[in-house]
Amino acid sequence: MESLKFLRLNRDLRLNVKRQLRLRQVICTFSHQCSHSRSIKSHRVQSANANSSWSAGRYQSTLVETYVSSFLQINQRSICDFGDKNIKMARDPAAEQLNEYKKTVKGDPPVLLTGNGAPIADKTASITAGPRGPLLLQDFVYLDEMAHFDRERIPERVVHAKGAGAFGHFEVTHDITQYTKAKVFSKIGKKTPIAIRCSTVGGESGSADTVRDPRGFAVKFYTEEGIWDLVGNNTPIFFVKDPLLFPSFIHTQKRNPATHLKDMDMFWDFLSLRPESTHQVMFLFSDRGIPDGFRHMNGYGSHTFKLINDQDEMVYCKFHYKTDQGIKNILAEKAREISGRDPDYSLRDLYNAIARKEYPTWTFYIQVMTQQQADTFRWNPFDLTKIWPQKEYPLIPVGKLKLEKNPENYFTDVEQMAFDPAHMVPGIEASPDKMLQGRLFAYGDTARYRLGPNHLQLPVNCPYKALSTMNYQRDGFMAVHNQGGAPNYFPNSFYGPQECPSVKSPPFSIFGDADRYEPVNEDNFGQVTTFYRDVLDADAKTRLVNNLVGSLSGASNFIVERAVRNFYQVDIDLGKRLSEGLRAAGKTINVSAKSANL
Repeated sequence: MESLKFLRLNRDLRLNVKRQLRLRQVICTFSHQCSHSRSIKSHRVQSANANSSWSAGRYQSTLVETYVSSFLQINQRSICDFGDKNIKMARDPAAEQLNEYKKTVKGDPPVLLTGNGAPIADKTASITAGPRGPLLLQDFVYLDEMAHFDRERIPERVVHAKGAGAFGHFEVTHDITQYTKAKVFSKIGKKTPIAIRCSTVGGESGSADTVRDPRGFAVKFYTEEGIWDLVGNNTPIFFVKDPLLFPSFIHTQKRNPATHLKDMDMFWDFLSLRPESTHQVMFLFSDRGIPDGFRHMNGYGSHTFKLINDQDEMVYCKFHYKTDQGIKNILAEKAREISGRDPDYSLRDLYNAIARKEYPTWTFYIQVMTQQQADTFRWNPFDLTKIWPQKEYPLIPVGKLKLEKNPENYFTDVEQMAFDPAHMVPGIEASPDKMLQGRLFAYGDTARYRLGPNHLQLPVNCPYKALSTMNYQRDGFMAVHNQGGAPNYFPNSFYGPQECPSVKSPPFSIFGDADRYEPVNEDNFGQVTTFYRDVLDADAKTRLVNNLVGSLSGASNFIVERAVRNFYQVDIDLGKRLSEGLRAAGKTINVSAKSANL
């Protein structure tokens, strides 16, 4: 009976030929399991009492549902209702991409060509000496195919390797021309094309989306004054405040060089030795450490920037994007389940939302601080491990970001997309923020390594979204736009591109003795204490503790003790709860410390 039921299911699903072939494989596996189940049933019925609910029919029915469920998940996330005979199928927009592409092809399919444009007569058989003989070197169709295949992959990003991208626009809704002369903000109602890439940080390109990790939130503004890249995260802070520590920090987030495994000793050794990381660590292990996709998280420029107006007056600034979809997060247990079932959860969610015309939006804000306020502020306003309190420096609304177009080709539009915090436009400049200063070099350098010296000629990265940039840079690998016969030296008498004095930045003062300055007597815990006591409710605190215990329990005892001492300085309650949880998890630790003195 169960076999008949399965055959009817096959008929009702009305699968195409290829999917029917896959289903027959499932049926064969199912039949084998059913045969095995009869022997299991025979044994169990003998040992069960008369009221036992076990039956071969129920066991086989469960097998049917298990196999069909697995099959349907393989076949593009279809949905099957086992409650009655009606089988309901649904495919999300991402699963329908090829069918949608097919609709765009007018008439017959195009002719298959080699890389040099010659038509191919046969794409399924190589040229050989006889049907069983070796290949001939003259088979250019094979050589062309394999030579290109061998070079398909480019280096993945050393951080933020896994991500999703989309396109849309930014619209100004509030006037901030009193702060900046940047034309992207020049008038209410102005729209600027944008590209956004959201990502995890530590994982490789094929890693799961629902891991506990910060999320990258990078926005590329295609302005009439050039590219402005605002390259941030989903948190307003970071783990370290000096860029010299960044490579070591990232190494601890990746794999042990000997075992090639994630290593909790590496992870917690570094973080516990750098107490300034505690603020970001608390964010990471709170509920916001695993956002529910990219649409339900905020974005932050994180760093401090300078804004310059048309009177050459300067203020310091922080950028914020608040999600209009509402903050949603995924609890740890659910995140682990999703990681196994759909590792591309966040990428799929963003793609499908845009395909369904459920366009995600974010409200764009700034905070501003004058030079005088910065000079007298009670801590370093350029410290990336701390926030500016919004009660003192309120959010000022600026505009809306809206995503409304999916990539046409992931590699072209997303993998080759390159961001660089050094890409700023007149009216937006760098501050003394050390981490920002370090990134001004690192991002462009990694793009030149990953994509080549002419990566800004790729359409997705090109200023003005057209190959029209005029300068004195020439040649190099993959130079598509080499500026024709224009002179390649400056100055010149032949109408090469000239300077634009109107965008000159106002002078600014730099003072101090050059040295390597270690942080001295800096409060690394005050803001973290406020976060723990005033932001998290009781349930959120419990989840924070459980998440920390789950991670710390994999580290060596001496590292755990050092980390817990840091958390005691945040709040004695947090330290005690962590100590109790770790002891319950089998860790023998001896910790004594005082709470932060606020």
